[in-house]
Amino acid sequence: MAATPEKPTLATPRRKAGRHRGEGQWAVGHMTPLNANEQTKRDDDGLNVRTRIETIYAHRGFDSIDGADLRGRMRWWGLYTQRKPGIDGGKTAILEPEELDDKYFMLRVRIDGGRLTTQQLRVIGEISQEFARGTADLTDRQNVQYHWIRIEDVPEIWRRLEEVGLSTTEACGDTPRVILGSPVAGIAENEIIDGSSAIDEIQRRFIGNPDFSNLPRKFKSAVSGSPQLDVAHEINDIAFVGVNHPEHGPGFDLWVGGGLSTNPKLGVRLGAWVPLDEVPDVYGGVIGIFRDYGYRRLRTRARLKFLVADWGAEKFRQILEDEYLERKLIDGPAPKQPTGIWRDHLGVHRQKDGRFYVGFAPRVGRVDGTTLTKIAEVADAHGSGRLRTTAEQKMIVLDVEESQVESLVAGLEGLDLRVNASPFRRGTMACTGIEFCKLAIVETKARGASLIDELERRIPEFDDPITININGCPNACARIQVADIGLKGQLMLDDNGNQVEGFQVHLGGALGLEAGFGRKVRGLKVTSAELPDYVERVLKRFQAEREDGERFATWATRAPEEALS
Repeated sequence: MAATPEKPTLATPRRKAGRHRGEGQWAVGHMTPLNANEQTKRDDDGLNVRTRIETIYAHRGFDSIDGADLRGRMRWWGLYTQRKPGIDGGKTAILEPEELDDKYFMLRVRIDGGRLTTQQLRVIGEISQEFARGTADLTDRQNVQYHWIRIEDVPEIWRRLEEVGLSTTEACGDTPRVILGSPVAGIAENEIIDGSSAIDEIQRRFIGNPDFSNLPRKFKSAVSGSPQLDVAHEINDIAFVGVNHPEHGPGFDLWVGGGLSTNPKLGVRLGAWVPLDEVPDVYGGVIGIFRDYGYRRLRTRARLKFLVADWGAEKFRQILEDEYLERKLIDGPAPKQPTGIWRDHLGVHRQKDGRFYVGFAPRVGRVDGTTLTKIAEVADAHGSGRLRTTAEQKMIVLDVEESQVESLVAGLEGLDLRVNASPFRRGTMACTGIEFCKLAIVETKARGASLIDELERRIPEFDDPITININGCPNACARIQVADIGLKGQLMLDDNGNQVEGFQVHLGGALGLEAGFGRKVRGLKVTSAELPDYVERVLKRFQAEREDGERFATWATRAPEEALS
């Protein structure tokens, strides 16, 4: 394997600096921090804050925490302050951080590849019940998030997680975040290639490594050999997508530069085929480019997608090959169209060993500690002790004998975890929202759950795949731009002139099949109270006007504006 590229030091930048400050790229000599975030990272590596948490803050309490640690470095260990209760969305952009901060934390547990054991899930559930007021959300990046965490309890939570092989290391911050992986890696009958070993090696080499703990912004990655394209590869900073090379066999197609938020961009193919054992080297090269050439002047332009957009795929590949890998990559084919529209692995499916895996859906990823421990019990009774989380806020029980499937399904359904879910339960996703998030403007989780119930009651006959993604602010944590119906939270006036919670509507976004961003119809907004009426209306119009076999995204793209209002 090629060696991991060395990080340029302050004493030996790659190139001599020019007189202007540029974009703050280390590789061209611009090493001086150009904003407060960069200065904070220069002052002390975020990884070092753990010692202060364990030896000082956990003993002296919240008020002892240094501000730069509180709103910066603690993210390197998965900790964000949560929103103080009672602050409405109109004050989100007005109040200072210290006015928004509660004295409790969100804590994110990273679950690389979505891989869990029942023992690990049981510990996650027990921590939720003991330290997090029962909270535990499944995220669209295969993680679990707690709320109401006290700083005094963090060292004990870490101890319990790490005792069973889990971690919060670099779950947040300007770091290599969790590595998404196919939740059916190594077990699916139709898998092209199992990327699990590459995820393990990436974890070993790069996660918690000080050489890669000061990136311009977060770095999101994915590795999947599933023909269902099940890790949203188009919106990751780097993604390895399973393909069959006509000469070299199974491997991965390399994508870079995807990301959403307020400046969405789909990832681009570099046209390179990467064999399994070289995935970690290529990952190291790409993250090295981001570290060294990434824009550090403005955080709004600091994601890798902006560098890729400026350079283009050809230059990016050339820099990767010439400066970081020191060899040429093999040209390769693009992924084929996904084998199905749904990518969540919900339902009962045969594994390649003859057993079955069973995917199930909570409402919008919202679970709790008690439910998680019960899931672990049910999975233990019917499977081998292995579970997976998905990139769609779902879970899967693996290795179920055929004789146990019916009993497992009944056990899950008894917990209100649907195996045979409606399109609305299956396709509705929501971010954390104003309940806990300091960036949010509107409520999302409860709104999404009630929307599912309303749509199931109003149009029970609707059976087409549909994705409804609800976000509490413009930052797109719930992928609003790539949903059939994307809802971006904002404040608006109702018919009586009152300021209320509502949503700007995006229609016709998609991943996989004809990936693209949703359409924004001028002036199309809906209040939270009117949301069920609006979605019911637009779905019934789709049913009435669609062509044979037409998907909602295709119809929404061609439909006249009056049909979408």
